[in-house]
Amino acid sequence: MSVKKKKRDYSITGAENHRAIELGLADAEWYTCPIPRQRMKELMKRKDGPAIRDTTIWIGGLLILGYLAYLSWGTWWAIPAFLAYGILYATPGDSRWHECGHGTAFKTPWMNEVVYQFASFLVLRSATPWRWSHARHHTDTIIVGRDPEIITERPPIWKILIMQIFHLYGGPIEIKRFFLHTFGRLDEQENAYIPSSQHRKTFREARIYMLIILAVLAACLVTGSLLPAMFVFLPSFYGGIVVLLFGVTQHLGLYEDVLDHRLNTRTVYMNPIFRFLYWNMNYHTEHHMFPMVPYHALPLLHEEMKSDCPAARPSLGAALKEVVGALRKQKQDPAYVVVKPLPRTARPYMYGPAHALKERSELG
Repeated sequence: MSVKKKKRDYSITGAENHRAIELGLADAEWYTCPIPRQRMKELMKRKDGPAIRDTTIWIGGLLILGYLAYLSWGTWWAIPAFLAYGILYATPGDSRWHECGHGTAFKTPWMNEVVYQFASFLVLRSATPWRWSHARHHTDTIIVGRDPEIITERPPIWKILIMQIFHLYGGPIEIKRFFLHTFGRLDEQENAYIPSSQHRKTFREARIYMLIILAVLAACLVTGSLLPAMFVFLPSFYGGIVVLLFGVTQHLGLYEDVLDHRLNTRTVYMNPIFRFLYWNMNYHTEHHMFPMVPYHALPLLHEEMKSDCPAARPSLGAALKEVVGALRKQKQDPAYVVVKPLPRTARPYMYGPAHALKERSELG
């Protein structure tokens, strides 16, 4: 499906922000699948056990792979060894950052906070700013001018996606923000969603991050080796490929400016290893519709929602094929979107306010 559109400003401080507010797309009420209240209470129940188990496995895996990578240093075996270490460093770092940021991974609040801060540093994301950025992402998911976490605009900028294979677009932006925060400053977009009460915490976190990074760089200088940075800091760059592959399946190629996560979010079936790395975020429609359901309950939530949602993509490969195909078409026709048919048992899609639909037709 396609409708001709003008090129849009994807910043959250421009005219599209005001347009979204005027159309009733900002802070709006979203569609939710009908799930009995008692069942939803059961699904939202938090537990420490699953997250403690998974975190122990993750840290234990990092120690084992890190030791093997250390032994391989100076040989050709270092390439696969450090690639495996980097993927286990960055991919769960991303998903643990995400779930603990929601405060749902553990039942015990301080456990969520400790893992959130740890994972935020691993993936080079300022903890407090990203907490507020992600809150906006959930409030205004893929609403142009409101959502600060849209991966790429339309038509897609392929250079950004290619650079992100090694985190060479987002990584330098975050490091620049570390510097700004260290000196008590925020960039323009951050000022739009970070409350002033959180500024001091933001600056304090950045100074701690910079001290750790400087200590790692000092260790490299003292030892005359890149090895310290290969274990801390650099894995977020050389180990980021799976983070990107998972991330692009979430929303790319789907609708913008709608109020129904079934239209702008994609659920993908994955194998158990990928699900462990991703902490069940492949059930992404489910997560966006009910973000307070813990990661370990998302498969059960998926079963409750299936009759009201389009079919999940059958594999990561199928999802990536769909995304790449859509992005290629959007290069020529920015308004192209993947249309996902609903089952007969589903309620109709909720596109948004009537005046938003009118605006969309006028652009055509």
